[in-house]
Amino acid sequence: MIDNSTEIALSLQGISKIYGPSCPACIQKTGPEMGTNICPECGSIVACADISLDLHAGEILGIVGESGSGKSTLVKCLYFDLEPTYGEAYLSYYGNGRLNIFSETSQKKRYIRNHIMGIVYQNPHMGLRMNFSCGGNVAEKLLTADCYHLGKIRHRASELLTKTEVPVARMDDLPRNFSGGMQQRVQIAKAMANNPPILLLDEVTTGLDVSVQAKVLDLIKSLQWELGISMLVVSHDLGVVRLLTNRTAVMKNGRIVEIGLTDQILEDPQHVYTQLLINSLL
Repeated sequence: MIDNSTEIALSLQGISKIYGPSCPACIQKTGPEMGTNICPECGSIVACADISLDLHAGEILGIVGESGSGKSTLVKCLYFDLEPTYGEAYLSYYGNGRLNIFSETSQKKRYIRNHIMGIVYQNPHMGLRMNFSCGGNVAEKLLTADCYHLGKIRHRASELLTKTEVPVARMDDLPRNFSGGMQQRVQIAKAMANNPPILLLDEVTTGLDVSVQAKVLDLIKSLQWELGISMLVVSHDLGVVRLLTNRTAVMKNGRIVEIGLTDQILEDPQHVYTQLLINSLL
């Protein structure tokens, strides 16, 4: 449960995702100390285990780690793309922060997805319907959030595409005809359509040219500054984390090994893995 006096937007408590039969050894015999996320007893893969953290209102929190560390799995659990094996999550914007969203019905989970959260995936094909127009993609999000007025939908789509620097003249074009960077901007516009208080960003700059990366990151930063959205940013790129985030959590073999202010994490890392990660990327 969230203590609303602390202005916590999202609280995660003991979230684990295990692929396989699962057994007591899954948690005990995997992790950074064991050097593996594969259970030696039953062969299950522990994608993430016992993840607990708070995202404060208006904060950008980074989650960084190498490929396979479990960071994207965590985000997909939060957006209900995956079902966690264990754990609880509470939103201050839902049930006064007293209801574990993972225990809610499918209908209520859809409400949370459509009204409270937005997500931008690494691959735009996961977040966009490539056979729908750009405006149609934004309209889809608005329709699921119970906005049915055609004029308002067109106006909102035009407003968001302008804000994300997608030419309004191309509102009726298909995203499949756009560059990767432009597709990401359309995906951001769609994710923001219903003014979600929480935005999840999963490796949004991976695969983009450096110049395009910079523009996308500037866009995200300006939107957060303007609208005060709470953001969870998943990345393996420390440059992205340095530019965007206030605090950072470092993951290894499905566990958080270190969490703190981003500047402190990058300048004076305490955990051995964090030190290796930063040194390898300098």
